Amino acid sequence: MTKLFLAVHVLAAILAIGPVAVAASMFPAAARRSTDRGSTDVDTRIGGLPALRVLHRVCRVYAVAGLAVPVFGFATASGLGVLRDAWVIASILLTAAAAAILALAVLPRQDAVLARLTAGDPAPAGDRGVARLAMLTGVFNVLWAAVTVLMIVRPGSTTGV
Repeated sequence: MTKLFLAVHVLAAILAIGPVAVAASMFPAAARRSTDRGSTDVDTRIGGLPALRVLHRVCRVYAVAGLAVPVFGFATASGLGVLRDAWVIASILLTAAAAAILALAVLPRQDAVLARLTAGDPAPAGDRGVARLAMLTGVFNVLWAAVTVLMIVRPGSTTGV
């Protein structure tokens, strides 16, 4: 059963976290492009408001699907008897931090940018909010990269990897 849990855990990480990482990273740049060159008609810019809505929806939907990653991660770690290992605890803490950043900062800031653009405000891409959103997205991605490295290296592993 542990092998099944591990397979689902890895597949969920690839298929759920990957799209969130990519879509969230694309959102700030798309928001900047949407309001470049002085145009107030967001829909006429490259990508525009429809593209931003799709990127935000990808982030929201796949964030929910991403809940399978820690669920099956706990099941796998429990089955392997490594729940108390330092690398697993560090991975849990980093995953919790990444989830908090996504849920409490990235998604709400994307909502705010979309609300301002929908209301016709051409300025959100030029304010610090989009720059801060890009920074938070980068932190989210770095946390997931650290978790991935911990999962591969597994300090103290006897596999020789």
